[in-house]
Amino acid sequence: MKPEDYDCWPKQFPRHLTIPETSLWQNPATSAQRFPRKALSVFYDSRVTYGEFLATVETMAGFLQHVCGVGRGDRVLLQMQNCPQFVAAFYAILRADAVVVPVSPMNVTDELVHNIDDSGAKVAFVGQELFDRIQPLMDGRVAHVIVATYSDALTGPTELTVPDAVRAPRQRFDVPGAVAWADALERDFAPRAPTAGADDLAAILYTSGTTGKPKGCMHTHRTLMCTTVGAALWETMFADSVILSTAPMFHVTGMQHTMNAGIYAGATIAFLPRWDPSAAGYLIERYGCTHWANVPTMVVDLLHHPDTAGRDLSSLVNVAGGGSSMPEPVAKELQDRCGVQYMEAYGMTETISQTHFNPPTQLRRQCLGIPTFDVESHIVDPDTLAILGPGEVGEIVSSGPQLMKGYWKNPEATKQALVDIGGRTFMRTGDLGRRDEDGFFYIADRLKRMINASGYKVWPAEVEATLFRHPAVKEACIVAAPDERRGETVKAYLVLKDDQRGRVTAEEIIAWSREHMAAYKVPRAVLFVDALPRSGTGKVQWRALQEQEWGV
Repeated sequence: MKPEDYDCWPKQFPRHLTIPETSLWQNPATSAQRFPRKALSVFYDSRVTYGEFLATVETMAGFLQHVCGVGRGDRVLLQMQNCPQFVAAFYAILRADAVVVPVSPMNVTDELVHNIDDSGAKVAFVGQELFDRIQPLMDGRVAHVIVATYSDALTGPTELTVPDAVRAPRQRFDVPGAVAWADALERDFAPRAPTAGADDLAAILYTSGTTGKPKGCMHTHRTLMCTTVGAALWETMFADSVILSTAPMFHVTGMQHTMNAGIYAGATIAFLPRWDPSAAGYLIERYGCTHWANVPTMVVDLLHHPDTAGRDLSSLVNVAGGGSSMPEPVAKELQDRCGVQYMEAYGMTETISQTHFNPPTQLRRQCLGIPTFDVESHIVDPDTLAILGPGEVGEIVSSGPQLMKGYWKNPEATKQALVDIGGRTFMRTGDLGRRDEDGFFYIADRLKRMINASGYKVWPAEVEATLFRHPAVKEACIVAAPDERRGETVKAYLVLKDDQRGRVTAEEIIAWSREHMAAYKVPRAVLFVDALPRSGTGKVQWRALQEQEWGV
């Protein structure tokens, strides 16, 4: 189904969305021309105007080109917490005609090796507290690292408690190729005229899957622009909107619904580097935050935190999210307290966020919504790709202008993910769903093995591949286990080598995992078993273990 098929399509929205034929870089440049003295960011009560931001981006782009040798199409790694420097680095890379490779600030050195080797990035922006993770790779892999000190962005007093990592003073790194963000700006290089167009590669975002190694989703300025403009319109963002930034910006939700959509609209973004419900309540009340993209656990934390009990949260007009369903009691509490209904949406890294949105006038619970601007979606038979009717369960497939151009250097995976149906290219989501008679889509189950922990996608094959490197582990099987707060969490069933049984503890496995994988992937529980259940063909029956966890 597509927009023109829907009677419930919001009357205030066009059925087709005309997208600017420009690079994404043009959005902050235009907003800075229109609102030079308006605050783009609020960071612990310190503000940066659009005019100041534009000047920083131009200078940093010049540094990338003239000192780091970055040229058109070169990939540049970006690893930071949410902060003004993240946004400036993101747009400086685009201004230099290069390609952003955003990675989680939770990624450890082992994971960065793949991000860097696969993308070919020779230059990186990192937060100061993360430098020790990339430093071992400055042995030929990475030539230049620009190190951002978050406290450089703290230009005034604040009533908030500032985390240690944010208020830490600037350090000196006596490592060839490493330069402080502030020192790079002092070089004051002017960038060359931009040449990248709408169909040039703009970002490579890594996502895992059924195989052990993450794959890079290739997105152009045009695909990024599609969901940027679509989000700003559907969520009614204006220049006077104030957006609370808690969803991580390396991920498509924070990237598109907070950073890029907000800058396109000329809005103000209030940053939190890490989730803090007390600080979130303060920002909503003090700055009149109107928009907030999140995961449901954040809403629960905000509404139940004692510091927010007396806060005025009534400025919120759009609270939205995806990745996990909003429980009915929490949605009701949000509406009773803030006077706003939760807007659920659906999308993937491969589609640079949303393909489905709930219509603003018909918000449904535990519902993906309807296909958004220029998107066509169907429920198909996973084996034959035949289109199924209302009420039938099958795989969700979507087609639209925001589809990735493929997986970076992985044509085989691209061929499996992007399929032709009726002469149009569709993305196979791997999610089983259904649609009702009105055309609203719902999740039923997953075809792919994936764990959804507070909105973070954890792919068991990747965690298993890492655990196999532990000297004591003979076999590993990762499953989703129920978790009261996260919804799902990561559990490991391990078979130890014969000479290691009784000599290794679950706590030691968990501690080792923290050193070799991002925190959200680390097993929260480890169970040692004598053998894993197997099918007649010898395959590990992971689903039997998962059903055991859920009492199915």
